[in-house]
Order: sequence, then structure tokens, then C-alpha cells
Amino acid sequence: MTDRVTRADVIPHRPPPARPQARICVLAPLNYPDITAADVELITRFTRVALTTLVELDAEYELWDGSVPIEKPSSAAEFDGLLLLGGGDVDGSCYGVSAPNPKAYGVDVRADRDALAAIAAAQNAGRPVLGICRGSQLLNVARGGTLIGDIEDYALHHGAPGEPEFVNEPIDIVAGTRLAEILGTDRVIARSGHHQAVDTVGEGLVVAARALDGIVEATEDPNRWYVGVQWHPEDEDGPATDRQALFGAFVRAAAAVRQTRAGTARVGTP
Repeated sequence: MTDRVTRADVIPHRPPPARPQARICVLAPLNYPDITAADVELITRFTRVALTTLVELDAEYELWDGSVPIEKPSSAAEFDGLLLLGGGDVDGSCYGVSAPNPKAYGVDVRADRDALAAIAAAQNAGRPVLGICRGSQLLNVARGGTLIGDIEDYALHHGAPGEPEFVNEPIDIVAGTRLAEILGTDRVIARSGHHQAVDTVGEGLVVAARALDGIVEATEDPNRWYVGVQWHPEDEDGPATDRQALFGAFVRAAAAVRQTRAGTARVGTP
């Protein structure tokens, strides 16, 4: 494997659905500054699993590689849903922090700005939005929230130096949330490998899951389909049932948008 991720590396090994139920914009920075060989392996694997899961759920997708400039982020509104995957850290300037975090990695403020513009477009168009890891953090920042620059007591959230980065993390799901309804449980054992997390929760969002140490692990908008999870359901080393439940709910919400749009178009046809 090379030291960079290519589109060919992440394309699912199965044909697209013959009759797609929804069309998803997938924003994933395939590369970022100072990417390591281990990161390349993870980004490749996670992105391929995410795209494969969409196809398995009869959704088609268009992959936007956030590591290159997005020509028109506002066109995210033209899709039935927006999915944001993981990557490098969000630049602190996006949430009001002027001093660079010495432990930040993979920072690309241009990629952050493109992603925030895509989120704004999808929100304004009433599209369902799902964010994973970095994507979840961006959903919070898009609502004016802030992030913890580095989790000092990290044992629950990622491995120690020299150990595997990803750990199995118990996460408590908040009762009465959309996420609780989707996952059908009050606790998941999730795959985590993060050193940042949501700090101040953004406007209109609520906490949907917490780690055992109280760190926010998911947020959502109770009034619309806007969900961010800090862990990685697209890690195939984690529970497939949770991945299918979360992605399935997202695709169903996007399919409902597609049906509504099609009905509106028929009504408007002379």
C-alpha cells in the first residue's frame, strides 16, 4: 500500500444498487497533512466499509474527497443525505481557538471550511446528516459548539503509545434520544480511537451518548435528522448490527427525502 489513499482503494467490491433508494453525498478526506502509513490503512478500510454499507442498503453515493478543494460545497443540498467520515483534527480557528493545539494532527482548515459549507447547505435543504468521528465534531462546530483539544485521561478513548490505537469502548446511550431508538439499547461497545471530542454542545443539539468518564460521544438535533457519533461504526472489528442499524436509519431518512422530492416534482409537472 502507498503512503496515500486513492479512490480506487476505497471503492466497494460490489456493484451499485440497480434501483437505489437514496443518493448520498459522502464527504471523506482521504488524505491529510502528515498522514502515516497506519492512518492510510485505517482510512482505506473505514471508508470502504462505509461505502459498502451504503450499497448494501440500496443507496448510491458520490464520494467527495475532502483532501482536495470541493468546487461547490453547496451542491450537497442536491443529494438526499450527507455523510461525513473521519480524518484529521478540526482547526481550532473554526470554533474560536486562536492558539494551535500542540497535539493536533492532520489539520487542514480549507477542508474544514468546505465541510462546514456542505453541512450548512444540507441543513438548509432539510437533508439528513450523519457525522462520524471528525464528522461528528464538525456537526457540533457547525452549530457553534466547541471541542476538547486533547483528552488528557485518554485510556477509555484510544490506546497508549506503542499500543493499537483503537480500543473497545463502553458507551452509554441517552434514553429518549433518536440514537437510542435507532440502536435499541442503552449501551454499546464501540470502536474508538479519538483524542478530541465535543466540549460545549452546539445550538439546538443534545447529548445522545457519553463515555464512562462523561466525555460526549454523540450529539443530535431532536427536531431533525442530524446525528453525530464520535466512535467508528464503520470499523468492521466492531459490531455489524450497530453499523447496520445506524446506517440503515440514515438511508431510510434519505430515502424519505427522495420520495418527497419526487412527489413534489410530479405535482409541479404541467
